[in-house]
Amino acid sequence: MAPSFLEIKGITKSFGGLQAVNDVSFSMERDQILGLIGPNGAGKTTLLRLITGILKPDTGSVRFMGKELVGRKTWSIVNMGIACTFQNMRPFRRIPIIANVMVSCMSPRAMKSGEWVKRLEAKAMDALEFAGISDMAREKASVLSQGDLKRLEVARAVATEPELLLLDEPFGGLSPAETELMAKSIKRLHKGGRFGRLHSEGPAMIIVEHQLQWLMKIVDRIIVLNFGNLIADGSPDEITKNPQVVEAYLGGGGI
Repeated sequence: MAPSFLEIKGITKSFGGLQAVNDVSFSMERDQILGLIGPNGAGKTTLLRLITGILKPDTGSVRFMGKELVGRKTWSIVNMGIACTFQNMRPFRRIPIIANVMVSCMSPRAMKSGEWVKRLEAKAMDALEFAGISDMAREKASVLSQGDLKRLEVARAVATEPELLLLDEPFGGLSPAETELMAKSIKRLHKGGRFGRLHSEGPAMIIVEHQLQWLMKIVDRIIVLNFGNLIADGSPDEITKNPQVVEAYLGGGGI
């Protein structure tokens, strides 16, 4: 039997006396967009950091396309095909926005694509167009609003041409119109889109998001964390009707 695209087994992470992630296990396949939800402090961002190697688990395993990730450096995991955005954006503020993306285009993984490396600037512009901020390409990153910084983070992640894209609250700080545009762009990218070599099959995705209205429209499946524990795993429809999820996530007020 072929291994799962991503397989997480028994992942646990504590910070002092706080159990941030507690014995979490799940797997996902190459063709999925997976939503990851839960109340504040549920362990969602910690789980992303465990997958990307920023944090090392106390116990457990993370396997990506059959290869163990635990113990690998973050840059090595990126070059294996996993890219991630986080809520705390850290752009190179003193250089142009397009240069921020060109840095990602120069990753060893992205440069394996071959011919397009000769068109580095055009490739970075393509990523900015995908994120919706190509009109600001020559401006310094320091001028960007919070919402535009979020879109720059997405452009930088996409420019590495990942097989698995992890998005931590991609709609945060965006207006309703910008949120709709981002949701459509994410769905298009997953289907193959037009970006880079992702012309036939886009990346799998794990999306952490509090704006459930939009998340439900683009994901195939949702897992729910509460106090570090995985309490539910199912389709969007199943999750919205799950009493345990409703109680944990919204205190019984409904989703």
